[in-house]
Amino acid sequence: MSDGPLPSRVESLVSGVRFGKFVSVGVVGAISDNLVLATLGLAFGVGDLWAKAAGIETAILVMFLVNEHWTFAGEGAAGRRPFVKRLAKSHLVRSGGVTVQLVVYWFLTQRLPVELVVRGTDLWFLAASPIAIGIAMFVNYVFESLFTWRVHVDRKEQ
Repeated sequence: MSDGPLPSRVESLVSGVRFGKFVSVGVVGAISDNLVLATLGLAFGVGDLWAKAAGIETAILVMFLVNEHWTFAGEGAAGRRPFVKRLAKSHLVRSGGVTVQLVVYWFLTQRLPVELVVRGTDLWFLAASPIAIGIAMFVNYVFESLFTWRVHVDRKEQ
């Protein structure tokens, strides 16, 4: 490997421990997302795309906080201002993953003729959600690692 920025970025991304933590946090986010989706969709009759958007935002906030204090603990500068900056950057960075997730979810629920009827209720909108989340997770991991917490950056550069 050369001494350029690409090898250090790749090395930072392939940390099995960090990726495992990120996936674990993603599971917590997926649970948050799907709880909001199910509650708004089933209990309050909110349209599934709007309920999905609310679930995604809830998951982003939950995952950011857990990632901040566990997955990427020790990465990034301390203090309120850097925290708020990372939160804003996380939202911006995750917009790519959110876009991927919403497009996949929309395709699965609006374009595929699939039904998952349980006791007279079509629950395909709930089953499609983890599929969309899983695909978007990889986009989020790469961009959160590289841009939000800048895991590849030498501490002296921050």
